[in-house]
Parts: sequence; structure tokens; C-alpha cells
Amino acid sequence: MVKLKSSYRCSACHHSVSKWVGRCPECGNWGSMDEVQATAAPLATRAGASALRSGGGAMIPTTPAAALTTISSATSQANTTGIDEFDRVLGGGLVPGSVVLLAGEPGVGKSTLLLEVVHRWARSAPDRRALYVTGEESAGQVRLRADRTGAVHERVFLAAESDLATVFGHVEQVKPSLLIVDSVQTMLAADVDGVIGGVTQVRAITSALTTLAKTTGVAVLLVGHVTKEGAVAGPRSLEHLVDVVLNFEGDKHSTLRMIRGVKNRFGASDEVGCFELRETGIVGISDPSGLFLHHRNDAVPGTAVTVTMDGKRPLLAELQALIVDTAMPSPRRAVSGLDHARVAMILAVLERRCGVKVSKAEVYAATVGGMRTSEPSADLALAAAVASAVRDQPLPAGMVILGEVGLAGEVRRVAGLGRRLAEAARLGFNYAIVPEDAGPIPDGIKVKTVTNVGEALTYTRMRPV
Repeated sequence: MVKLKSSYRCSACHHSVSKWVGRCPECGNWGSMDEVQATAAPLATRAGASALRSGGGAMIPTTPAAALTTISSATSQANTTGIDEFDRVLGGGLVPGSVVLLAGEPGVGKSTLLLEVVHRWARSAPDRRALYVTGEESAGQVRLRADRTGAVHERVFLAAESDLATVFGHVEQVKPSLLIVDSVQTMLAADVDGVIGGVTQVRAITSALTTLAKTTGVAVLLVGHVTKEGAVAGPRSLEHLVDVVLNFEGDKHSTLRMIRGVKNRFGASDEVGCFELRETGIVGISDPSGLFLHHRNDAVPGTAVTVTMDGKRPLLAELQALIVDTAMPSPRRAVSGLDHARVAMILAVLERRCGVKVSKAEVYAATVGGMRTSEPSADLALAAAVASAVRDQPLPAGMVILGEVGLAGEVRRVAGLGRRLAEAARLGFNYAIVPEDAGPIPDGIKVKTVTNVGEALTYTRMRPV
């Protein structure tokens, strides 16, 4: 006979104790300790025998393991939200029972975006209901925003609550297929110690909402605050509990907003979605390259176009440089949208390897449209823009420039060159300067391969004579 032994396991965090207690010592939930049976494994391997002797008996599983071939994946199919850019980052849409954490700075537009999500979700099918729970605003404030953005729908339900137990009651009454919690740091679990927004509270609330999603199949979208460093506020385990982590970014001086995937169990984690914040709401931008190019009739000295990769998405970017003579002993270097250290390196390479004199002049370098890039593939385009500004002569029209520049003046290969050139050709560019070993070249664009910066400046007619 195998000797059976009772133990107690928490239904929320699966922490086990030998004696029954009313409150889980690990997660703090009350009444969550369930009795389970444990047995000492008589056929344990030699490697695990010592662990069983020191750590107690093996647990009898409540649900037996199933063969992988017998498990259906139909329940994990993504359902579209109706917002293409949001679905792109999610990996096709929201999976039933998934938990998504959307983090961003205050005022970036998180609530506006999610209000549009619940509106599109309820409108897309007659059997879809969405519950929007806000702990930061009143119901009247949310209704005003919904009126302004046109996000009012009869199957969108709103609750201004901060108590977690009351939120669960709303879920039982409404029976939604999508639950929005704005934000997780404002929710309160009355049976858990700690202040609102504290580590213990946030962990327990997220764990409870995750259990709700997995047991009921309701997709849960959580809004999270960020710290001044830009990281998700709360315990690091918060990102491990959820299925998807998204960062919502944007400059307060620009209408451009981007959602970047940080973690995604259902798709690629390096996708990027682009949005534009307007007075009437937030709108997805399927072709954002035009936002980062300045459309003008005449070519201007000091500008060059390159193609950057934001995740898997190629984006055309225009780099601008302005050179101004000065009598100051320490000329100014002003940079916007670029890496300051990388700009200084490019200026040093131009001065030392190519004879472009910039050490006695003020240098201003920037991107167009509020874009930020620190990708090395923009090095060669920045060098061409600076040389163009020095000579006060524009670069040839219809040209894109790609390549990483080394300290020796060499031009190195960049990843995804084919996709970058295809995007440039689609937008009407017909000539490109790229590093050697470019690989297959897409139709509609001609390329010239170079090995160093001096050679590239020769082809752009920007090399000093």
C-alpha cells in the first residue's frame, strides 16, 4: 500500500503547506487553500530520490497530463479587434483567455486607444460584449471621451470601480468576452495587505485577473503605469504573469504614437504598430513612412534619406544637417532624434578620413517628423547629409543611402537590406548607395555598392576637391 499524506495547496499561486491555514502565506489570498493528496513515489529515479527525501512526497495531479496530439488549438485562435495596427502587434488579434499588459506614460493616449478597442470589438460581432472598468476616472469622464471619439455602443459596458471583488461581480453580470482594467495600479484587493499600487497588491490583482481569464476564456487588457525610467511600474513578476506586454510610446510634441511588443506568447515580439492621435480619437497608420519625409519640390542641401527597421517594419527617414561657421572655441553640437555619440563619431570620421572640415563649425543634426533612430544603418546617410551641408549642394533626387560606418571609414553591411530597398522602391526612390554584398536587389531600384565613406561621397558628388 502506498502511504497517502494530506497537504494543502493555494488555488491562486499553488503554494503548498503541510497544515491548513485560512490565508495563503505566499500570495495572501483568504480561503484559497485546498486539500490535495501526496504520495511518496516508489519508483523514483536515483537522481530524484534524494530530492523526494528532502522535499517531501510527489503530488497527485488534479488533472492528468494529456498527449499533445489530443489537445486542440482551436480555442487559442486570435480574434481581430478591428484595429489593424493593434492586431499587427498582438499577432493577429486577441486570444480568448489571454492577458495583455499595455504600459505607457501619462497622457500618451492609452485610455483613448482602449476605448476605441472596446468599441470596435463590440461592433464587430453581435455576440461580443466588452466591459471597461476604470479606477482613475468617473463614468461621466469616460462617456465624454467616448462621445468625442465616436466610441459609444450599446454592447460596451462601463464600470467606475476600484474594488477587485466588485469587478468580478460585474464580470458575472455582464458576461463580457473582453475586459479592460484601467489601470491595474488603481485596483484594490481588500483581503490582501499593502497599499493600492504596491508590489503585493499589484501581484495579487494580476494573478487573480489571470486566473479569471484562463478559467472563463475572457480576454483581459490591463493598463499599466510606467516609472520615470520608462519601465513598467510594479514587481518584475508582473510581466511574467501576463501573456503579452506592450509599450505605448509617443512624444508630447508630436501626434505620432507607436505600440512596441516586448513580450508575446502568440506572435512575434518585435512588431510595431503606428498610430496618429487626433482630436476625434486615435487612428492607425498602415503606411507611416510618409510621416518621416518632408515633401518639397526643390532639393535642399544637407538632407539625405535612409531606411530604418523598427522591429520588422521598414520606415523611410529623412536626416537633416546644418553647418554654421562660428568663432567660438567650442563649436556647438545639437542633435535631435539621433544618438549624440554616434553623430560625434560620424563627424570625426568625416574630418579624419574624408577631409570634410567640421571641427571649427557648429553642427545641427535632426530627423524629420519626430522620429527617433539610433540604428547604425543610418550612419552613411548622416555622413552624406553633413557633407552636403558643408558643400551647400543637394544630393541627387530619388536616392536612398544605407550603411554602417566604422572608425576606419569602412562601410559595413546592414540587416534586412532587401526589405529596406523594396520599401524605398515602393515609395518612388530609384537609386541607392549600399555596402558590398547587398544580396538580391528588388525590381525598380538601381544600387551602387561602396566599401568606404570616401567612395560613397564620390558617387554622391559630395567629396571635397
